[in-house]
Amino acid sequence: MTSTQSAVFDTMPIAGDWRRGRAKSVTTDLDPYTGETIVEIANASTDDVDDAFAAAADAQRAWAARSASDRAEVFVEAAAVMTRRKDEIVGWFTRELGAIRPRAEWEWLAVRAVMLESASCPGRVAGRMLPGDLIDGKENRVYRRPLGTVGVISPWNFPMQLSNRSVAPALAVGNAVVLKPASDSPVTGGLLLAQIFDEAGLPPGLLSVVVGKSSEIGDHLAGHPSSRLTSFTGSTEVGEHLAQQSPLTKKSLELGGNGPLVVLDDADVDRAVDAAVFGSFFHQGQVCMATNRIIVDDSIHDQFVDKLCARTTALRVGDPRDADTQIGPIINSSQRDSIRDKISQAHDDGAEVVGGGEPTGPSGLVLPPCVVVGDNSVATAREEVFGPVATVIRADDEDHAVAIANDTDYGLSSAVFSADVDRAVQCGLRIEAGMTHVNDTTINDEPNTAFGGEKASGIGRFGGEWAIEEFTTDHWVGIQRTRRDYAI
Repeated sequence: MTSTQSAVFDTMPIAGDWRRGRAKSVTTDLDPYTGETIVEIANASTDDVDDAFAAAADAQRAWAARSASDRAEVFVEAAAVMTRRKDEIVGWFTRELGAIRPRAEWEWLAVRAVMLESASCPGRVAGRMLPGDLIDGKENRVYRRPLGTVGVISPWNFPMQLSNRSVAPALAVGNAVVLKPASDSPVTGGLLLAQIFDEAGLPPGLLSVVVGKSSEIGDHLAGHPSSRLTSFTGSTEVGEHLAQQSPLTKKSLELGGNGPLVVLDDADVDRAVDAAVFGSFFHQGQVCMATNRIIVDDSIHDQFVDKLCARTTALRVGDPRDADTQIGPIINSSQRDSIRDKISQAHDDGAEVVGGGEPTGPSGLVLPPCVVVGDNSVATAREEVFGPVATVIRADDEDHAVAIANDTDYGLSSAVFSADVDRAVQCGLRIEAGMTHVNDTTINDEPNTAFGGEKASGIGRFGGEWAIEEFTTDHWVGIQRTRRDYAI
């Protein structure tokens, strides 16, 4: 498939061929702002998933045998394809996800960065040579080898990035991949990404994309006997369920979040407000790393709330295609209703709600942002909202702020603001999270570092050398250099 065919995505790459799925159901991909149908896709069946894994096994052996530089060239070219087709790709993010231009460009940049980072992975797969200890003349080599075939299940909120951060490094180190994108984002989450790899020269059969209902093919993919690893990004509940499908298969899971941004008593309030607005409302708050809770020292709490509310109510909502729009649509009506329900529960819990209002837009999915002022027990603080809501919580002091930050089942991203960087670092190290950012927002992603969470936020890490480790396995080869006395 060439770039001139990119306007229509009603087929999917399965086992080396672009074709329709064989399930009886159909995925209808909607523009969340206009409500218009973008494309209808005949879904993949479990038989299609089986075909994808069978082709992957055949293609993977030859791919793994290719030189590191041969594999690296595919990802260098994929980054070049990203550059050539930037406007088209960014346009798809707006059309399929309701992303405003800055957010759409951010995802394009992140995906391209992962391509370039993955180009370095083939040459960084390193084993070890270890001396024998118990047996004379023994040499021990530990080789790092690709796993084989990897199953990837990705979400709708940053679909191309959250697919590619597993797909690209897994392919780069010699694996094949079967990818299931979310039904709300089949194009950007899988089909467009596969087309980019096709154009970059990835051999057929190495990457299959199976679009379909989770209820029909999700468990089958996650528990497939040919899969050596399942990489899943999504809710904690679904992640726990998928992990049960094949308990002995390796898992890489990035699950829910409830990101705290802690503002200590010596923080620059204006700078912290800037970070909070971005962290809570970027992409309508539909980000796993979003600032869900803002925990502010009592001495500056009221000042912070006043400034945050003023900034929030001034945000411009509407059509994501308009350059002035800052808040676009929620992905679908179910997600919108869930957000509104949490806001209503928080109000019933005794919290103050500032801003917000009735949904607007042609599809009724544009939800005005709001600030909830309450404690850690209100619904918008207890749960991951995944919408344009910022909950502010008052803390007595630093110890109290850390206790509030840790009073959650989740532990993905976090942030700490203080005029004293060393103090902020020490505070951050007390927070039970996989990531903490000092004097910055909770939303950060770099392709070369350790992205992941603790507690109910997941297992494993994405990025850089951590991705290489996730998608390879150790093979110990022992060599006996001298004759051995086998005493029994």
